[in-house]
Amino acid sequence: MRSDLMKAGCERAPQRSLLKANGLTNKQIERPLVGIVNSFNEIVPGHIHLNQIARAVKDGVLAAGGTPLEFNTIGVCDGIAMGHEGMKYSLCTREIIADSIECMVKAHRFDALVFIPNCDKIVPGMLMAAARLNLPSIFISGGPMLSLTEDGKALDLNSVFEAVGAIKIGKITEEELCDVEDKACPGCGSCSGMFTANSMNCLTEVLGMALPGNGTVPAVYAQRIRMAKRAGETVMELLKNDLRVLDIITPASVNNALTVDMALGCSTNTALHLAAVAHEAKIELTLESINKVSAVTPNLCHLAPAGHHHMQDLNSAGGVHAVMAELAEAGLLDTSLPTVTGKTVGENLAGVKVKNSEVVRPVTDPYSKTGGLAALFGNLAEKGSVVKQSAVSPSMLKHTGPARVFNCEEDAVEAIYQNRIRPGDVVVIRYEGPAGGPGMREMLSPTSAIAGMGLDEEVALITDGRFSGATRGAAIGHISPEAASGGLIAYVEEGDPISIDIVARSIRLDVPEEEIKRRKDNFVPVVRPPLTGYLKRYAATVSSADSGAVLKD
Repeated sequence: MRSDLMKAGCERAPQRSLLKANGLTNKQIERPLVGIVNSFNEIVPGHIHLNQIARAVKDGVLAAGGTPLEFNTIGVCDGIAMGHEGMKYSLCTREIIADSIECMVKAHRFDALVFIPNCDKIVPGMLMAAARLNLPSIFISGGPMLSLTEDGKALDLNSVFEAVGAIKIGKITEEELCDVEDKACPGCGSCSGMFTANSMNCLTEVLGMALPGNGTVPAVYAQRIRMAKRAGETVMELLKNDLRVLDIITPASVNNALTVDMALGCSTNTALHLAAVAHEAKIELTLESINKVSAVTPNLCHLAPAGHHHMQDLNSAGGVHAVMAELAEAGLLDTSLPTVTGKTVGENLAGVKVKNSEVVRPVTDPYSKTGGLAALFGNLAEKGSVVKQSAVSPSMLKHTGPARVFNCEEDAVEAIYQNRIRPGDVVVIRYEGPAGGPGMREMLSPTSAIAGMGLDEEVALITDGRFSGATRGAAIGHISPEAASGGLIAYVEEGDPISIDIVARSIRLDVPEEEIKRRKDNFVPVVRPPLTGYLKRYAATVSSADSGAVLKD
């Protein structure tokens, strides 16, 4: 066992003495040591119940003959951090999570690991650590939040953000806003649509790193606790068979994940996070890969924000594995790959059927013949940009309009709330990239305000920042190079015509080259307050969005 280097032999008596100070017996010390990587905290609704999940995992490990030892990571709630300085600290925690897990595991010589994430940055941060450490490992998330139906409409966190836009133009009253606020998030779990957290938990299942149901079984179901116990038992089988993370996360399994991403209509943030996980696994994944896979993968699901279905609906329809079975039937998945179940993808899919064809459409009758995400290129995004095309109105798939330019999110939100944005405009929010923000803030506040005001079918928004998975409309993010790195978005001026063609995968600034050169020659850099602390270090080392915003080697 790997842990024997730390605990076996007379030379390790001091280490055993310290373990005994924790209350461990000789028998417990002799058994395999399984790290339970828990992201529990009392701030994030997706994480507030994770101690229950951890207890169930420990029961499973104990039942299978291991010794579980729990430690924690940090976790930021994107919703609570949204719209203010806090969002600068969201994406960058992904690297802290991965690094802190590496430190704990390397220092304490665990034999195997069970990861318990749930929300946005925690899932990819843990996947990055898992790939880096390459031990027998399994993931068990906390599960999605339920969505309540009010007056025939299913509510979620995005409902509240859009209600803010609605109240600003008098479409609803304060009492109606309060009612939505009270009911949109009814309890624990990751927010109930196909937003970033649920997207990543579903893709962890597709990668083969989690048990079937990991992405969709609601947080409050007893089935989630039973699954956690099975995860604890399963990690002991993985250890016995020495099946490690990089035996499972391979170029083929990443391609499977990208394929299911397209079919589900996952968050644009998956473009960042899959790239970062692939980077840790030494697998090449580019924005061009998105278009290549999207071109041959039908979009089978319209979960919120693209449609009215939520995670509980997908779970009832058969879950992620039902989507995979539909894709496999069409020959779009590699079913020969190993998974944490000890079976191949194909063996896991045996007998799985779609139970509701309204929630998961057949390949022969998809929402669209191409996938949920698209990467756009052009002079405004030479290294690429990303849009959730499945959540874009058909009328906005091709759009040309005048630029309305803002150097930060706050200025854009103020203009939107003051009704200064007009139908046809292209809102440009820059200096919000990985380094320029820093931290690449999500722009759910402005996109939700636009949608709440009824402008999502008339106004586009582009940014070198990113969007929440809850964003809908012609919202194009991850513009690379970013403004702070001298990307063309830095030189856009008020009223410039911008052309967006999502079908043709194009985004362009329609300004003559001579004029662009003149602007660059006379450019006065934007002056920002000096950075301090972690953000200063992060901004100096982070790469661009097209390469996953990973830290530079």
